[in-house]
Amino acid sequence: MNIPGFITVRASSKRLPNKCFLPFGENCNVLEHIIRRTKHFEIEPIVCTSTDSSDDEIEKIAIHENVKYYRGSLINKLQRWLDCASYFKIEAFHTVDADDPFFDGNEMIRSFQLLIEEDLDMVCPTISSSSGGASVGYSLTLDIIKRACYNLLSEQDTEMMWYYIDKVPGIKKTILPESGQKPPIARLTLDYQEDYWLLESVRRIAGNLSSRDQINNLFRRNPDLYLVNWFRNQEWRDGQLEKKI
Repeated sequence: MNIPGFITVRASSKRLPNKCFLPFGENCNVLEHIIRRTKHFEIEPIVCTSTDSSDDEIEKIAIHENVKYYRGSLINKLQRWLDCASYFKIEAFHTVDADDPFFDGNEMIRSFQLLIEEDLDMVCPTISSSSGGASVGYSLTLDIIKRACYNLLSEQDTEMMWYYIDKVPGIKKTILPESGQKPPIARLTLDYQEDYWLLESVRRIAGNLSSRDQINNLFRRNPDLYLVNWFRNQEWRDGQLEKKI
């Protein structure tokens, strides 16, 4: 099954500027790592960024990594996805957030398979992933993105995309069930300096292409490790709610 992975990324982050360019291994930054990890799990990476000049370097990285890319709206993420999917003639895709360097490719494949097999419009991340675990994104159809964009202003800020998709009448969606052993508490998304400290530590210990099982076991063996950045989690959640409002 061919699974397009839309790597959603911009350089104009506010809390941690240019975080996608932070070093993340030997001769590798966060975005390059995300692209290579996507390939590792045999998901087709398509870098989905904006036409803003601040994202010119992102285009250069995509070209250097020999992957497809698309540049669209700066703030209307849904429109950017719609235009990207239409340009490459893609009927369904999985979102790969460049903020989540240790995503679980196997979970992404499971999510996409559920979308297709159950004829759904959207498969949401597992509860643990949405709570900061950052293991899996959204599986979405082109059709649901079209319907979500209907009547939206071209420059509507749709950063909190699920808020708009949930409003589509008759949407068929589900939350990806947790699989296997319950994952340990950990914040593995990249928004703050403390997040980077933790993620870099995990990378140095476990490696760039470590599985989520290996990473989960690392946190089980070191039960206080999550405290490095966990205090940021409520601030992060509050910020998401503010963007939705």
